[in-house]
Amino acid sequence: MRSILTQVIGDPSLTYKRLDGYDNANYLVETEGDKLIVKSYVYRAEQEAQVVAESDILDHLRAAGGDRYPRPIAFDDGSLVKQVEIEGTASLMRKLSFLDGTFLGDAEATPALYASLGAFLAEMDIALQETDSYVIRARQSPWDLQYLELNRRYIDDVVEASDRKVVQYFFDQYDHHVRPHYQDLRRQIIHNDANEWNVLVQDGKVSGIIDFGDVAHSFLISELAIAITYSIYDKDDPLDWAVIILKAYHEVLPLQEVEVDVLYYLIAARLCTSICNSAHAAIASPDNTYASVSEQHALRLLHKWVAINPRHASNTFRQAIGLEAPPVPSIDAAIARRHEHVSASLSLSYKLPIHMVGGAFQYMYGADGATFLDAYNNIPHVGHCHPTVTSAAYEQMLHLNTNTRYVYDQLADYADHLLSKFTASLSKVFFVNSGSAASDLAIRLAKAHTGHNDIMVMELGYHGNTQTSIEISDYKFNNPKGEGQKDHIVKTPIPNTYNGRYTKDMDSPGVQYGRDAVAQVAGHGRPLAAFIAEPVVGCAGQVPLAPQYLQTVYPAIRAQGGLCISDEVQTGFGRLGDHFWGFEAHGVVPDIVVLGKPIANGHPMGAVVCTDEVARSFERGVEFFSSFGGNPVSCAIASAVLDVIETEDLQANAREVGHYYRELLRGLMTTYPCIGDVRGMGLFIGIEIVEPDSKKPDTNLASHIKNTLRERHILISTDGLHDNVIKSKPPLCFTKDNARQVVDAIEEVLRERTGN
Repeated sequence: MRSILTQVIGDPSLTYKRLDGYDNANYLVETEGDKLIVKSYVYRAEQEAQVVAESDILDHLRAAGGDRYPRPIAFDDGSLVKQVEIEGTASLMRKLSFLDGTFLGDAEATPALYASLGAFLAEMDIALQETDSYVIRARQSPWDLQYLELNRRYIDDVVEASDRKVVQYFFDQYDHHVRPHYQDLRRQIIHNDANEWNVLVQDGKVSGIIDFGDVAHSFLISELAIAITYSIYDKDDPLDWAVIILKAYHEVLPLQEVEVDVLYYLIAARLCTSICNSAHAAIASPDNTYASVSEQHALRLLHKWVAINPRHASNTFRQAIGLEAPPVPSIDAAIARRHEHVSASLSLSYKLPIHMVGGAFQYMYGADGATFLDAYNNIPHVGHCHPTVTSAAYEQMLHLNTNTRYVYDQLADYADHLLSKFTASLSKVFFVNSGSAASDLAIRLAKAHTGHNDIMVMELGYHGNTQTSIEISDYKFNNPKGEGQKDHIVKTPIPNTYNGRYTKDMDSPGVQYGRDAVAQVAGHGRPLAAFIAEPVVGCAGQVPLAPQYLQTVYPAIRAQGGLCISDEVQTGFGRLGDHFWGFEAHGVVPDIVVLGKPIANGHPMGAVVCTDEVARSFERGVEFFSSFGGNPVSCAIASAVLDVIETEDLQANAREVGHYYRELLRGLMTTYPCIGDVRGMGLFIGIEIVEPDSKKPDTNLASHIKNTLRERHILISTDGLHDNVIKSKPPLCFTKDNARQVVDAIEEVLRERTGN
């Protein structure tokens, strides 16, 4: 390389050092008494035109702002670009003056420094308003935020599925929140790459900027978005630092309302651009370490960014430049409006209900700008607004949505996909609209197959809101306001080994509970059509059925002609960690399985899986039809949920994070004896709150914990006969850090309450 540099510089005594570069080679060259930068590019006609245009822009800036910008240096023949051959490749070379200074990435971050960055960029952009270039206007670069879509092809190059989903999410958010404003956003020539290694600092202030290789005719607000992105990479409180830059910029070059409102999404877009290009470069040019130098910073900030409510970010940015936040109705007003036409029987969570406006993965966004960590909702199984799921819904709705009277591939495809998760004997599926409808249908199937009418149910069990579902749900029919137990219902005690008749310190409590249930079956006097139970009884307070219980009961049910039904509405699809279905944990295979809630991540869908024999019996009766059950959109969404569970290995995550979560909770038990029991499997967890001395249920303390955590923006709930069991069934993307946050918050509440 020395010979080439000597040729273009004309000084055989020069020394040089290769500098980092993304898609071109850069050299710091020292001659006698001088330093300069030499850049080389693979020859392309458009590259030459861009370099010339960039030089014109630099000349304009130097005329306006002196030595804060590099100066293009002509070669001996007066040209600004020289064609040379480097290792047999036609190349271009150019020379630029060297600017002294410390890189922003090496300087100590201070409010004064960041304010000077905002002011500097605004002054530069004002100067750039007076220049233009048709060459730069015609350029379409993946680093230009108005062309974010050019990076979509690289999303699959991002290695970790947990990272890919967040990148995909923000691509979709950009389409929804930025693209509609394309015509409203000001455009001009901008530097387009004010990163920490292009900005120079002297005496605690920004003194210059280099590398105009990504100069673009783009959104003015992109200049600020890009600079903020790189400046807050490693900050614990990124919004606070962003505001400093934003405010200083606005004081010099006032921003428009629409520009501030898209800033949150443009910052995310720049992070995604960096991540996608780094991921692609790792494949295309694995030796180019510069390309991935900031990838880990970008990933950390992107995951932190998704935990920031977009409304909070927008309101913070608005406040910084003197704009008012959009008005939000009070929660009382929102509730009053709801109750104008919606019955109050549709209850609300928490003493102070929450007005929600959005969500992403394990986070929910309140109308007031708060972000809530969702450790409660088990319906958005793979996370709120998962892009794979939302894309599947959108794509299918573009093509077809109809009912099962027509033949379409999605029904058979999803049936194959779903049944691949079951043992071979469970080979038929009926699709409905909810877990309640699935429970109702399961009872119909059992009665049709056996010719019997009576059903054995679990104490405190809950199976839905249809008339039949309520009749088999002790949690509902035994409520003081309930209809009471019907004559055809046999209720068996819950095999609770914490504070039931047979406890975990006894020999085989599950077998003993099972024998009692078998005796009930024998003494009932009429054959049972079915026995239905959840593997973990949710409304009882997340009580797992005792080991060997089902192995004892199932044979007795079948011996007298009945069927065994496993209600997997809450326990299925990998939530329990070690097993995809709850019945697998008990070493049994049911005849019928009921599915709902997480099956389609919140889209209304349910299913009943059964044996061929049960399905054939049902076929002898009247036709079964569900207007919306198994429609193409539902099937596409549900299949996407299975894809995500597999791709992101969420069952393993439920196992690992769930174990960690329960161990943290159990660690509190010695200090806080009000925690009587921690139980569950995977990310299906119950924490029983009791009076320390008597071990009686402490409903008030459980309610206090739940509502105090809500005030601290963590969502959990309570359940059980006495509403004293804290339940946590978060989306399966929940992390160990999330679990630690919940447990630390519970500990803080207990410490405040008890003084320990």
